[in-house]
Amino acid sequence: MDITKLIYELIQYGKTSGLIDNDDVVYTTNKLLEFFKVEGYSEPEETAGIRDLHLILEDMILYAKEAGLLAVDTITGYDLFDTAVMGLITPPPSVVRAKFKALLDQNPILATDYYYSFSKATNYIRTDRIEKDEKWVTKTEFGDLDITINLSKPEKDPRDIAAAGKAKKSGYPACLLCMENEGYAGNMSHPARQNHRIIPIVLNGENYFLQYSPYVYYNEHCIILNEQHVPMKIDRQTFKKLLDFVTLFPHYTAGSNADLPIVGGSILSHDHFQGGGYEFPMVRAPYEYEFTINGFEDIHSGIIKWPMSTIRLQGKDADRITELADHILRTWRSYSDKDAFIFAETDGVPHNTITPIARMRYLNDGSSIFELDLVLRNNITTSEHPLGVFHPHEIYHHIKKENIGLIEVMGLAVLPARLKKEIDILEDALIEKKDIHSIEEIASHANWADMIKDKYSEIIENDNFDKTPKKNNLHKIVQAEIGLVFSGVLEDAGVYKRTPDGIDAFMRFINSL
Repeated sequence: MDITKLIYELIQYGKTSGLIDNDDVVYTTNKLLEFFKVEGYSEPEETAGIRDLHLILEDMILYAKEAGLLAVDTITGYDLFDTAVMGLITPPPSVVRAKFKALLDQNPILATDYYYSFSKATNYIRTDRIEKDEKWVTKTEFGDLDITINLSKPEKDPRDIAAAGKAKKSGYPACLLCMENEGYAGNMSHPARQNHRIIPIVLNGENYFLQYSPYVYYNEHCIILNEQHVPMKIDRQTFKKLLDFVTLFPHYTAGSNADLPIVGGSILSHDHFQGGGYEFPMVRAPYEYEFTINGFEDIHSGIIKWPMSTIRLQGKDADRITELADHILRTWRSYSDKDAFIFAETDGVPHNTITPIARMRYLNDGSSIFELDLVLRNNITTSEHPLGVFHPHEIYHHIKKENIGLIEVMGLAVLPARLKKEIDILEDALIEKKDIHSIEEIASHANWADMIKDKYSEIIENDNFDKTPKKNNLHKIVQAEIGLVFSGVLEDAGVYKRTPDGIDAFMRFINSL
């Protein structure tokens, strides 16, 4: 394989995608020649069109294997290698930040469009992998819910796991969110980030950085991380920072995971928020009950029609919304209601917190107001529910066992990759009328599959269908039922159930405000 042709092809890709300035072509070419330990170079006489980036990098990895340049022959080894390659054609932080700021001064959408395209162009966001994710929409009583089976994150090779276990832990960077990840070479237990660039922003007078998630679960999935490695905390300042963020980027949503285990779905050791340019199902949820809180008559308040217990606040003054949100949070932190099995603490361990989500709401007259959703959370456990009373119950664990974090709270299910294979086997077994209880790989789905067989017996038992159209039809049925499971999962996570007793209990808390 001719590495000089591949280098030339990568340079052309870099120029076309805006990563390499014409003034830097020779310099960057020489850096690539040095990296691949090549001395001679000449541009190829005949060149085809520029291929997709992942194809160029795959060929470079093949060359590296043949030339003995690849340290580890696993997916992790490939990722460390091709990220190092991309780091050589990625502009330094100063260049990226200057361009972002210049565009932000014109229009925030121009700035984020540039930065998102840049993050894909550098292969920091691996678009070829993300395209493998399976996505669909399920209609429920709460509106359309978005479902995705995440296939973009490659499974760990056992050799990678073993190597990571033997590797010396440096403690630098302290976690995957720290600002020190920018440009970091990575290792077997920490992803390479030579192609990673972050954007400084200020929220409520504190320094944060904006970046995109490398595994974008939705459009422009961004992370807003604290400059300091400090624990997550939901408080008055959190609400102000989220509202500051949507003031800076009014086309984005911003929210925070809760700050307690079980109900916090991400890294609790580093203060951060998540957001992006995506309309989550939650935003379409209407008010179901409306009320006024004394002293805050200027804030439109209510409970929305959503499976999780959510108070929505709307108003033009971000400081007033912050003040009311803080009042609700402080009240909830200390609130107990034995009849509703709500306990603020047990044995000195706190249980109540909030998952907040901020956005701008645009009105029919073209004006906008601030909107802050406050999702009440409680992480109490019992012997019957050791993973959490307000956590997906065991009946749903075959689909979703993981914590319900911010993204799921807003109506987007991020389901494990294992489901892709399991559902394929399950559908074949249903068509071929096999005993699912006896198939080890999908036995966990057996009771659920029995329900599907009963509910759709006319379709499943109909032998007049050819297998392919029947499988396609059945796949849509299974997808819809997975979506309904997700709806049930969110109801499990709701602290107040959507029953007359649950609604009465919710209103007792509202009255306490």
